Amino acid sequence: MNKHVLRTAIVGCGNIFPMHAVPVQKMNEAQLVAVCDCKADRMEKAAAEFHCAGYTDMDEMLCKEHPDVVHICTPHYLHAPLAVKALKSGCHVMTEKPMAISDADALEMLNTSAQTGKTLAVIFQNRYNAGSQLIRKCLDDGSLGKAAAARMILTWDRSEEYYSKSDWKGTWEKEGGGVIIDQAIHTLDLMRWFMGHNVSTVQAAFSNWNHPGSHVEDTAQGRIQFENGAYGCFYAMNHFCMNSPVFLELICEKGRAVMEGPRAHIYLNNGQEFIACEDPADIFEYGDVKRYWGTSHVKQIRNFYRYLTGREDLYIRAEDAYKTQQMVCAIYDSARDNKVVLL
Repeated sequence: MNKHVLRTAIVGCGNIFPMHAVPVQKMNEAQLVAVCDCKADRMEKAAAEFHCAGYTDMDEMLCKEHPDVVHICTPHYLHAPLAVKALKSGCHVMTEKPMAISDADALEMLNTSAQTGKTLAVIFQNRYNAGSQLIRKCLDDGSLGKAAAARMILTWDRSEEYYSKSDWKGTWEKEGGGVIIDQAIHTLDLMRWFMGHNVSTVQAAFSNWNHPGSHVEDTAQGRIQFENGAYGCFYAMNHFCMNSPVFLELICEKGRAVMEGPRAHIYLNNGQEFIACEDPADIFEYGDVKRYWGTSHVKQIRNFYRYLTGREDLYIRAEDAYKTQQMVCAIYDSARDNKVVLL
C-alpha cells in the first residue's frame, strides 16, 4: 500500500457516521478498513455499504486491523475513553464533538496525545463554513478591528421522541447535557474563536421547559467574559417549531459581523459591506443526513489527513478545541451551582 494511504477505522455507526465514512471513502489519503459498533445490525449495515470489515468490539478491531487512524462517532460519554484507548494503541484520533463530557476527561485526552505522539483532532466543522471564513478573515486582516461584544441565538426543534427513542440522549451521565453540549456547542465555539481571547468568567442559567422525559436542559442563557474585557451573550433552546438558522453577531471597533447559518454579512463603519454565502461548488453529498450539520465535515477531515501525510498544517488543533470544551464545562458548572465560574 502507498505509504501516504492511511488505514482508517470508524467507531460508531449511528446518525453522524456518514459524515465521516463518505469523506474517508472518497479521499486518496485514506482507506476505510473497518467499522465498529456495539449494535450488530448497525455495524453489519455499515460494513456492507462501505465494503470493509465489521466489529462489535473495539479491542478486537484494533488488534486485528492495526488502523493508523480511528474516528470516534459514538455517544458523548464514550469519546474520551475510546480516544484514549486508540491513542495508546498507536492510532491518530479524530473525534466528533463534544471532546468529552468533563474537563478531566478532555485533559486526559490531551495528555495521552502528547505522551503517545499521536495526533488528536476534534470536529468543529462550522469553522470552515463560508460565513465563518469571511468573518475570520476580516478579523485577521484588521478590517473589523477588535471584537468588543457578541451575541448568539439558537432556536431548534428536538421532539420528545428524539429523547425517548435514544438510550443515551437526555441523560447527564451519557450525553453530558442537552442543548448546550449537543446543539449550541458549534456556535459557542465560533463565538470563542472569533473573540480571539481566553475566557475569564462564565455565568449561565438552565431550564427544561418542554421535555419532561429528558433530564437535561432544553433552554439556556448566559454571559461569557473574555480576558481582554470583551464579552458574549447566548440564548439557546431546542423546543421551537423548526431548526432556524443559528444567529451570531459580533460588534467590533470598525464595524459588525452578522452570521445566519453559513451566511455572513460584514458591515464596516466606512460604508463597505462584504457577504459570504455557501458556494454550490462546496456542496458534498454525504447521503441521507441532517442538513443543519452543513457540508464542511469533508473539509476538516481532508485537512486532518493532509496534515498526517505532511501536506498541510492542522487547522483546528486539539488544544484549541479544548478551550471550547473548558468553556462548555464552565457553563454547566455555573448553571448547576448558580454562581459565576472563574477559568
